[in-house]
Amino acid sequence: MADNTSLAGEFLQRQINEQVLIVQVLVIIFLCVNLLLIIIFFQKEHFYTTARYILFAVALVADSFVLFISDVLLIFSYFRFTMQIWLCVIISILIFMYSVVTPVTLTAMTLERYVAVCMPLRHGEICSTRSTVHCILIIHGISSLPCVVILSMFFVSAPLTLYKQSKICSLEMFSLYLWHDHVRSAVQLLFFLIMCIIIVFSYVKIMKVAKTASGEDKQSSNKGLKTVALHGFQLLLCLIQLLCPFVESWMFHIDFRLFVEVRYFNYVMFFLAPRCLNPLIYGLRNEAFSQAMKNYVCISSFKRNAN
Repeated sequence: MADNTSLAGEFLQRQINEQVLIVQVLVIIFLCVNLLLIIIFFQKEHFYTTARYILFAVALVADSFVLFISDVLLIFSYFRFTMQIWLCVIISILIFMYSVVTPVTLTAMTLERYVAVCMPLRHGEICSTRSTVHCILIIHGISSLPCVVILSMFFVSAPLTLYKQSKICSLEMFSLYLWHDHVRSAVQLLFFLIMCIIIVFSYVKIMKVAKTASGEDKQSSNKGLKTVALHGFQLLLCLIQLLCPFVESWMFHIDFRLFVEVRYFNYVMFFLAPRCLNPLIYGLRNEAFSQAMKNYVCISSFKRNAN
């Protein structure tokens, strides 16, 4: 019996090692792609003076930041590294906020597509560079609201001695009581419900325009429909992520090995995947960005060969 337990422990340890390595490979690939797209964004004036590309860059930066910091916390947790609670609170504030920045930015990008297709004559006025900068500030303000609620509950409930302790930093440590989880879920669900309503509204409006449009207008409308649908799929993945902690908690009490498998799947599918669709939607799928990427890669390769 002891031998079986030992073998099972070794198998689980090997499996976790492989999972951590796979996550590192995925994160490195996604960060490299995001970094390449950010570099290309600053290469052309057309990109950093156009609303949808500016919002795309904001989403890329937010995704890259969350991917990097969450991966560092994953490594720290795996190797059982601890840090003081006050430092963990600062890191968690940033993760909380920038985790929400991405879906809120997706919603803003959806509204930009709605204005471009349904109100083309007012698009230049509404989606100017100055308006986009104001929009970015609003996005960060809205994204900080769930963070304020969650941290307010923690600050009110946590004893002062807790901040001097050293623990493994994880977002779960902010849920000191069961009602903390309920309030956090309620706030996040409310946010995502509002964002889903906006995306459905935009999709319906663009679809009506697409039915009556013709020629280039119809092609533009159809492309806008596909983009909004992809944003909706991203938000759906983010929404499912809210349910993951409840499923994982249930699995933990049933079978630890199953819990590890489910948590790994949830992390890759509902945390990494939504933050890796942006490069596909507005990077590789977008003709201007795709062409700029090919030119950048070709020029870089030519310079490297010339040297």
